[in-house]
This record gives sequence, structure tokens and C-alpha cells, in this order.
Amino acid sequence: MPAPTQKTILAEQHIERAVQNMPFYVADYIRAKKRSSLSPRTLSGYLWDYKRFFDWLREEGFTEAKTNKDIPYTVLENMRKSDMEYFFERLMEEKIEKQQNVFVKRSSDSTTRFIQSLKSLFNYLTRESEREDGECYFNRNVMAKIQAPKKEESMARRAKRINASMLEAAEMDGFLHFVRNEYVTTLTSRQSAWFKRNRLRDIAILSLFSGSGARVNEVAGLLITDIDFVHADITALRKGNKLDTISITQSALQDIQNYLEVREAVYQPDKKNLFLFLTRHGGTAKPISVESIEKMVNKYTEAYLKGKRLSPHKLRHSFAKRFIDEGGSLVALRDQLGHNSIETSSLYTNLSQEEQRAVLRRMDSSKE
Repeated sequence: MPAPTQKTILAEQHIERAVQNMPFYVADYIRAKKRSSLSPRTLSGYLWDYKRFFDWLREEGFTEAKTNKDIPYTVLENMRKSDMEYFFERLMEEKIEKQQNVFVKRSSDSTTRFIQSLKSLFNYLTRESEREDGECYFNRNVMAKIQAPKKEESMARRAKRINASMLEAAEMDGFLHFVRNEYVTTLTSRQSAWFKRNRLRDIAILSLFSGSGARVNEVAGLLITDIDFVHADITALRKGNKLDTISITQSALQDIQNYLEVREAVYQPDKKNLFLFLTRHGGTAKPISVESIEKMVNKYTEAYLKGKRLSPHKLRHSFAKRFIDEGGSLVALRDQLGHNSIETSSLYTNLSQEEQRAVLRRMDSSKE
């Protein structure tokens, strides 16, 4: 079974610390959501939101509690719609320090997450919680009256925006060829030695992205035992801690095999270290982090595209478009990418514009 990534481990540690400073009913909520397999990273993010919300409740005088832990749930029960709207307005106006002396306003996506996190908490308290008398903590759910901001962007518009920052099939093949054969010529001798050491590992990771559409955290958490060389599959931990099987291309499988042939000699891992992709730091072999993979993809795409960087998620988009272009169905793509609904997968039909372009060319031809 895939192991949790470093980000997941840090999220679990944050949850353990943060919940100690939360009211008992938030601790109840966290335990309930853990049982329903809500991901640690999501729960960790929610706890940051709850801390900000409870801090605000005390700052604005909604409670006389001295600490967040002492805020009774009756305070949440008695919140008015106008109070919650004021809180979200404050969030949207809040200046966040992006880097030293550089401040930006909170993004709409960040505000939406606050709304979602509080909706989740209030839904639990009013529908799923249980007091000693068998009733929920309270029944009045003010968050049911709060709507998240609507995104003013159609699926087609979003598809075109994504399409502008991804690789077409020939470009993806050219990208992998560049990393295999040409990237080294752009490096100094010192950089070249470092690249050659990690070359087969990096190629295997890039090939896995282009040949499976896996998410970066799914790739980072893979164990050697998660690779099925007979059926060309990997076992990955999807969103929500759901175990799933992802098919991969034979070329990606071959690149993983090539890397495995040198893994032990290059990284010298402990026999108990079964993480597939490793890095060597401080004389010790460790699993490569999500951040390191992201930086690696940035580095190679920047060199290939002459300054333009792509993320691992853009490689996932590139895979999805190619899958549809090659005749894959939406149902198959949904299962391949691990989407919860086919509506999410349908985005990629909008990325494939050839049919629309062909119709428009025929329309012009008929006028002649």
C-alpha cells in the first residue's frame, strides 16, 4: 500500500497539535471526519480556518471566552447571517504577506475554502453530532444561508485557459526526448554530474506523469510494491485516502524498470525503505518530496519551453487531453484520473478542439 507523503505526515502532526486548542465539539468533528476518511491535508487546512474564525469571534466580542478552546457551541448556534457575511467580507479585505513587504488580498478560492470548511463543521454540529440526550448539539445552521462565490467562468473558457498552459501529444514526446538526450548539453560540468546521477529517476517520474495522469502526491507516495509489472498498473492513494489502481503505459513502466536497476546503487537505501522514488540527503536515502518533484518539473519544462514553467498538474492535464484525443471515453478517463464525477472529467472534452475546428473549416469551404 502506498505510504503517506511528507505533506500528509506534516498535516497529521498539525491536526494532533491544533485540535488540543479547539473546543470539544471541533475535536468530535475531526474524529468523525477521520472515520469517514477525509484527507489529513484537508482537515489540517480546515483547522487553520477554524482557528482564524474562533480568533475573530473573541476579537469581535461574540464570546467572553478567554481561549478558543472555551468557546461554547451556543455561540455558533446564535450567529446571525449578517455576522457570518461580515466575517467573510473581512477575510476578502484582509492583506496577506506573500513575501517580505509584499501584501496581497486573499483570493476568492481561499475565501471559498473558508466557507466550505465552516459549512462542513456546521453541518456536522446540526446533523451528525449527538449529545447525551441523543439530540444534535443544536439545530439552527446559519451556514446553510451562506453561498460560496460563483466562478464567472464557463467550462469552455476554463478549458481554453488550461489548454494554453499544457503540452500537446507531440510536445510531450518531444519534452521527454529533450530530457533524455538534450538537457545535459545545457548544463555546466558540475550540473551535469548531478543530473546524470538522478537522470533515470527523473525520467521515470516524468514518464509516469505523461503515461498515467497521476497526481504529484500519488507519485511521491508510491512504494516499490505498488508497481504491477505484469498488468502495467500502480496502486495509489487517491484523494480522501481511497486506494485505487491506475493503469500506466508500457513506456512508463519501462522507464521505472530502468530506474529500479540503478536505484540501490545510486541512493543506497536501507533495506526497509520501500519508497519508489528516492533522494539522498545528509548521507541518507529518503523519499522524494512533493516539493522536490514540483521543482524538478519546473526546471525541466522551463529549459524545454525556453522560460515557461509547467507544474505536475499541467502534465496531468496534458495526459487527460491526449487520452481523449486518442479515443478514450469519459468514463474511462474518470476512473483513470480518480475523479468523483464524470462532470469533472468532461472538462477535457472541451480541451480537444479539433472537431470544432474541422466543422468551422468546412463551413468556410461551403461558402466558396
